[in-house]
Amino acid sequence: MTHGRADATVTPWDAAMGSRMPESRLMSWLWGPLSSLGLGCALATLAVDQAHKWWMLAVYRIQDRGRVALTPFFDLVYVQNKGVSYGLLPLDSRHGQWLLAAFAVLAVLAMGVWLARGISSRLVALSVGLIMGGAAGNAIDRVMLEGVADFFSFHAFGFYWYVFNIADAAIVAGVCGLLYDSLGLSRNRAAKSL
Repeated sequence: MTHGRADATVTPWDAAMGSRMPESRLMSWLWGPLSSLGLGCALATLAVDQAHKWWMLAVYRIQDRGRVALTPFFDLVYVQNKGVSYGLLPLDSRHGQWLLAAFAVLAVLAMGVWLARGISSRLVALSVGLIMGGAAGNAIDRVMLEGVADFFSFHAFGFYWYVFNIADAAIVAGVCGLLYDSLGLSRNRAAKSL
């Protein structure tokens, strides 16, 4: 049963069930109008993050240098984060790192479906792409390094903010973009309802 398409193939499942999901409907689950923008941003974020981590660990060898002061308020330092944000929920075992990486992969896949199905704003597509790329970069660290490699440390007046990396910065920028879009749409809807 081809449902009017001469080029459609009928799988054994289709023959048994008597139906076939239209390819356009299947593609809408996997690819939307802004998928290329969001996924391109995710891939660029992932590439920059992983290249930077490789350079810091393999070329610059930050792990052998200790804390390197660049300015009075900014240092480079190597910290291996085995937990989630801010080092919360530390999972020191290899299995724990794989669990956190698997969760990140599921989150990236869910955001990919959201990108294909429900995003009509370029800002939201870029923001989701930043989050996807950052999450994927940190997931790779968990599998390859048994923890996320963090390098950037801001501090002032004896207070040290958490140590982060490019992937973390991309995730934060993506969340800020989503919040900005959300607040902007809420204001526009409120103004239209008056």
